[in-house]
Amino acid sequence: MYYPSSAVTQEVMSAPKAPPGRFTLLYFAAASSFTRRQHDFLVAPLPLAQLYDELEKSYAGIKEQVLSSCALTLNLDYVDPEEEASKGEKGAVIQPGDEVAIIPPVSAG
Repeated sequence: MYYPSSAVTQEVMSAPKAPPGRFTLLYFAAASSFTRRQHDFLVAPLPLAQLYDELEKSYAGIKEQVLSSCALTLNLDYVDPEEEASKGEKGAVIQPGDEVAIIPPVSAG
């Protein structure tokens, strides 16, 4: 089971609800710095495997500079976009009202 950090939990709890037909995308740390946003609302449904390409359209360079080293959660469960892409049509689809978070690597110390 996934237990989000307190910072992630607090951000998720304070994130505004997505309008109808959209999902909430939360940005943390480097992802937030790159986009200069804490969240976006994107049109749903959207195959999870296509999320990074959609983000690249709005934020040129994000795939290489940020997303290549990030974790991704869908409704607080970790997911792997590459694994979902390998499933083709059977891969996960982000639905209206879902919550997706981009979580850059965290170092402890």
